[in-house]
Amino acid sequence: MKKLFALFILLVTSFSLHSQEISQWRGPERDGTYPESGLLKVWPAEGPPLVWSSSGIGKGYASAVSDGNRVFVTGMKDSTDYLTSMTIKGEILWQVPFGPSWNSSFPETRCTPTLENGSVYVLSGLGTISSINASDGKTNWKFNAARKFEAAYGDWGVCESLLLVDNMVIYTPAGPRTSMVALDKKTGETIWESESLNDTSGYVSPRLIRIGNRRVIVTIMANNLMGVDPASGKILWKYNYAALKPEESVKVWPGAPKTNTITPLFMDGFLYITGGYNHVGVMFKVSDNADTISLAWTDTVLDCHHGGVVLVDGHIYGSNWIDNSRGNWCSIDWKTGKAGYDHNWQTKGSIIASDGMLYIYDEKNGNVGLLNPDPAKFDLVSSFKVPGGKGPCWSHPSIKGGILYVRRGDVLMAYDIQKK
Repeated sequence: MKKLFALFILLVTSFSLHSQEISQWRGPERDGTYPESGLLKVWPAEGPPLVWSSSGIGKGYASAVSDGNRVFVTGMKDSTDYLTSMTIKGEILWQVPFGPSWNSSFPETRCTPTLENGSVYVLSGLGTISSINASDGKTNWKFNAARKFEAAYGDWGVCESLLLVDNMVIYTPAGPRTSMVALDKKTGETIWESESLNDTSGYVSPRLIRIGNRRVIVTIMANNLMGVDPASGKILWKYNYAALKPEESVKVWPGAPKTNTITPLFMDGFLYITGGYNHVGVMFKVSDNADTISLAWTDTVLDCHHGGVVLVDGHIYGSNWIDNSRGNWCSIDWKTGKAGYDHNWQTKGSIIASDGMLYIYDEKNGNVGLLNPDPAKFDLVSSFKVPGGKGPCWSHPSIKGGILYVRRGDVLMAYDIQKK
């Protein structure tokens, strides 16, 4: 009887892992918005209930993803990047190495896993791509993609969470050979290589946007914003973002134009990008046929470092850069770029949105805040400090099934934020 029950559980788990939607970096659309409902609008003074805390996942800044049955997260141990599979109760099921970590400044793992149909896709800090079976951790396929495609990357190595489009895995090596490639999800074989813009990769995870019946893969390298046709790999348009300058009175950090980290926002034919270090934020209009883009407005308030931005009810929210350890929380208008507020709370950090609320995570001390998205004021409702982990709090929180996942270093914490 026990064997039959165990077999039933295995079959149920296998079915759930093979029937899920994509679980990935910053939510279904990669825009930081999670489609949850019935979440708490106010937290207890000590914060929402901590369901579990799990250590030993390895050091890293990547987010956790969940399909509601399992939780997956990456982390660095010694000089190797590992993928960890956990139950939704925080019990570690397996851990497998998937590639060498970055070997210079801030080597900790940055790649958030991408989970779909029973496979997890990951990219190591030195550019090894792996497809791993979500049930048992066995490798489906794996190779050094940075070497194969002659990648060019900057001071912090490879920092990209892989995008899935149809039957393809999308990776941005940049460099002299190609800017972006599409790999077969089942085999890892190359489907297409785009032309090369002879750029260096940024630290941006690409996203897919839709304009009418047209789809475009959008990302930012060290210099260029580009849009790529997912069917052919043709670069539809490019824009030299690094060449844009704020007014002369604004002092830009020397490496700013080439240190891009933020996945773009998109709505109704308009595309917003931002970088830190006093570099300008830009809104572009994408043509109706998606063949061209044109500059709509620029902004110098919300120069987001690496915590992401979200769009809620016609306003963009995030934190800006004062220096590498300081920043304020801001709002700007989607249509005009006009600033709403520029508020000091703790320091800069990451931001996500769900069920009509904003969730912020300060990068220095691990304070988590719950905000009403009021464009005119920083409306903090509740806050608490995470008890676990060490080091910078650079991981972006994520939400699945009423659970808020917050990571610090090699500790992942799960909070119940569902209304009872």
